[in-house]
Amino acid sequence: MRSNPSSLKREGSGSRSVSPPKRSKATSTLPADEGRTEFSRGLLQNKGRLWKPQEDAAPPRPTSYDKSNVAVNNRIRGSSGAQPRPPRQPARPQEDTSTELIKQPETRPISQEQLVAEVKGIYAGLVMVENKCIEVDTAQNTQADTAQNTQADPANTKLNNDQWQALIALHRTLLHEHHDFFLASQHPSASPALRRLASKYAMPARMWRHGIHSFLELLRHRLPASLEHMLTFIYLAYSMMALLYETVPAFEDTWIECLGDLGRYRMAIEDDNIRDREVWTAVSRGWYSKASDKAPTTGRLYHHLAILARPNALQQLFYYNKSLCVAIPFVSARESIMTLFEPVMSPNSSQQSRLPPTEHAFVKTHGAMFSKEMSTKLDASMDEFINTLDNYVGRATRRFLEPGHYIGISNCCAITGYGSDSNPVYSAIKQTRTGEKQDQPMSGSGIDEAASKDLALALKLANRTHDVILRRFGDPNILPYVHTVLVFMYHSTFYPEAMAHLAPEFPWKLMSLMLNTLLSSCQSYSLIESEGFPHPEKDNSPRPLPEDYAMRGLLWADKYYPSGWFSNDKIEDDDKGLEAASMGEERKIRVLYLGCRIARDGQFLRYDSKTHQFSVSPQFDIELEPAPVAPAESIDFGDLPDALPAENPRL
Repeated sequence: MRSNPSSLKREGSGSRSVSPPKRSKATSTLPADEGRTEFSRGLLQNKGRLWKPQEDAAPPRPTSYDKSNVAVNNRIRGSSGAQPRPPRQPARPQEDTSTELIKQPETRPISQEQLVAEVKGIYAGLVMVENKCIEVDTAQNTQADTAQNTQADPANTKLNNDQWQALIALHRTLLHEHHDFFLASQHPSASPALRRLASKYAMPARMWRHGIHSFLELLRHRLPASLEHMLTFIYLAYSMMALLYETVPAFEDTWIECLGDLGRYRMAIEDDNIRDREVWTAVSRGWYSKASDKAPTTGRLYHHLAILARPNALQQLFYYNKSLCVAIPFVSARESIMTLFEPVMSPNSSQQSRLPPTEHAFVKTHGAMFSKEMSTKLDASMDEFINTLDNYVGRATRRFLEPGHYIGISNCCAITGYGSDSNPVYSAIKQTRTGEKQDQPMSGSGIDEAASKDLALALKLANRTHDVILRRFGDPNILPYVHTVLVFMYHSTFYPEAMAHLAPEFPWKLMSLMLNTLLSSCQSYSLIESEGFPHPEKDNSPRPLPEDYAMRGLLWADKYYPSGWFSNDKIEDDDKGLEAASMGEERKIRVLYLGCRIARDGQFLRYDSKTHQFSVSPQFDIELEPAPVAPAESIDFGDLPDALPAENPRL
């Protein structure tokens, strides 16, 4: 299993390399001579028949030919001393001119005994090569470590070109042995027991660990001297993984992730050519996205995507948070995420100049909450984020659609303690959702004091963000944020112990006013009032919203989407984040639908199906305070355009 969280190490895979792949004996269904002699007797004649010796005496059938070619051929024969063959006479008409069909060449099916013997033979050779690779890689790593500890001359540990070529050839042989093993064990004629051998002996993991990863790490630690050899081996291994992806679909998920890892290695060693680096970043991201589509609850894949999201700190924060808040969290991300927070929280942060001030303050606030090392500066960074948020949303207009759902999801992850089991909200929503509410909320006496304090800070950040964004009535660009927040709140209503912490400070009044604003332009009340998920009308193939892909796999979104909602494989990975013209109306219906679901029992929100209006329950029907005004010195008026955008209703 991979444990190193660095951008070059594979966490949690196991095993997997190329030259032209050898053909497995198991795939040969013809005897050694039969496959050749059929075609070694002569060329195919017209009408699809093979040439036969007894037909030499028979007149040939008429055929069209280029006389110039005949002349050329005669000249060639004459120049070589051979006598030119006289042209044949036209063939006499034949009564039967029907076309003869060639029978399919005879094949001999391979027996189970032959397959078993083939697999055993391949495995025996594979183990020998595997042990040799382990021995060589371990010796090289030990030699390098010894030289580093004793401060010996690095030149003594360098390998020459022939030695590198020998190591590449050794690992290439191991990859070929694995390729043969997979082809034989996954042969169409193989029995179920034979097919299970690859999983039983963890062959994909061993292939990656001993055939590729250990050697790549050896090459990486010898950079820059090993650069050319590392490039050669990466292309070799990538070709083998691509071949296995096409020919051994039983382990497709593993091959996809391996291709993503190899793309990341290739990206990481590209320093000079920025274009190549971007190309391989996109290649690696594409494979990881494909893998996450197949396994949306695997946090390790989102951790990889977080590394590839550099230098977009807000997107990195989202992916790191998601890797910790899915059903199969990637715990090592708690260490990796600090590579994002440490530069941002540094007093002389270089990232501050590359990030918008609002995003920088937001990431810094989460870093302070996550690390618990800068509690004294938490309030300052939170105030900076809140004071600049409204101005940031107004200037961004449609560009806030994507950051909006990143901010909403990240705040929800902070409320769950970034997937901490000690967090009361997270421990509540981890339970299996049955659709029935529990009778009594969890007592606060059993809550860890530190977890309770962290939860209070996260709720403070989330509710202050709600207060700013929900006041932008009529602004369609904030709806992705509202959508993600309502999905989290709707799921939490099934757990009274979670709502005991979430409901008291949530701005229900502002939410009801926002929903009523959306209701004024609603054209289909039946969609928002029905119990079923509001499918778009006249749309046979589902087209998820960009934030749907972002929420997919999170614990609080597991029951929100209907079965098959993400089954449209015609949507390219690059198109998943695109905002179509029809999505604004669909998102509005979703938000209203979630509002109706939360208002189903009237405990927090209420909905009148006759007047089509939302209201709040009496305990939350409070007088709204005016929106807080940011200090003048905290707003950069120099960045404001001459004409304020029309999309900003508050301005």
